[in-house]
Parts: sequence; structure tokens; C-alpha cells
Amino acid sequence: MAKINLLPWREERREQLKQEFLTNLVAVIVGAVVVIGLIFMLLGRSIDAQNDKNRYLQSHIETLNEQVSEISSINAHRDQLVDRMDIIQGLQGNRPVIVRVFDQFVKTLPDGIYYERLQRTNQQVEIDGVAESNNRVSSLMRRLDRSEWFSNPNLTAVVANPDFGEQANKFSLSVGLATPSVAGEEK
Repeated sequence: MAKINLLPWREERREQLKQEFLTNLVAVIVGAVVVIGLIFMLLGRSIDAQNDKNRYLQSHIETLNEQVSEISSINAHRDQLVDRMDIIQGLQGNRPVIVRVFDQFVKTLPDGIYYERLQRTNQQVEIDGVAESNNRVSSLMRRLDRSEWFSNPNLTAVVANPDFGEQANKFSLSVGLATPSVAGEEK
């Protein structure tokens, strides 16, 4: 006899396919959640690692900034010391020049004149003094002009001074300082 299946097999098949679809859907959703969770974990670890590196670098940057500020202060102190050394060397180098300039003032001073005041401003010397006569002042100016240590003597004032004698005169003159090229080799 022929067997006829009157059971609703199509509905069972539909239910079975629906059940498989729901199972697959749940599996895919669980898999996606797991994958997304793994991605978030990896990104979180990566961000934490980068933040640790940033903190490490920041601490070293602060240390280096402190060292740079120390170096800057040391350089400023060194520059001050170098400036002081240059000033001291300049003064040491000028010591014999000043002695020679004063020696030249004595050598160029004729009889009958004496200085009351010498004042140096940069490369110019102002001289105030008393002379027995005008001829003595002109002799002084000629001697200053001939000296290799002085240049351009300029008489600024001559005033009669009876306190020192009939012909005595007070005078003021200025003279430029000229360092000779052989200043270190002078006799």
C-alpha cells in the first residue's frame, strides 16, 4: 500500500530553518560582540601604552628643560666671567700705556709750567695749568704735537693770573691720545 505522509512536514521544515536561522543569528551577534570587545580591548591597551609613553616622555622633557635652564644660567655666568676677563686683560694691557702717557707728560713739560689738573675723557685729555709766559704755553703745545703719544693739541683758554707773577697765565688746553704703533717696543 502506498504510504502517504500527512504530517505537516513543511511547517516542521520551516520551524527547523527558522531555528537554524535564529541560532546562526545569535552566533553571529555573539561573535560580533566578541570581536568588537576584542577591538575595544586592543584599542584600550594601545591607548594606555601610548599614554604611558607620553608620561615617560613628558617626565624626561621636564628633566631636559631643567638641564637646559641650568645650561643657560651657566652660559650666562660664563659670559659674565669672559667679559670680566676681557676687562681685566684690557686694564692689564693698558697699564704700561698709562705709565708711558704720564711719562710723556713729564717729558714734554717745559720749564716754567706746571699742571693743576689733567682729566681724561675717552681719547682726549683736558689740561689746566699755570705758565710763566705765553711762550711757555706755545712751547708746551709744540712738544705735545711732536710727541708720538699725543695728537692735535688745542688751546682753549689763556687767562692772566697776577697771583703767580706779572706775566703768569692760567691756561686750558686739550690734546688727543694717539697710541703709537711701536708702543710695546719703546726703549
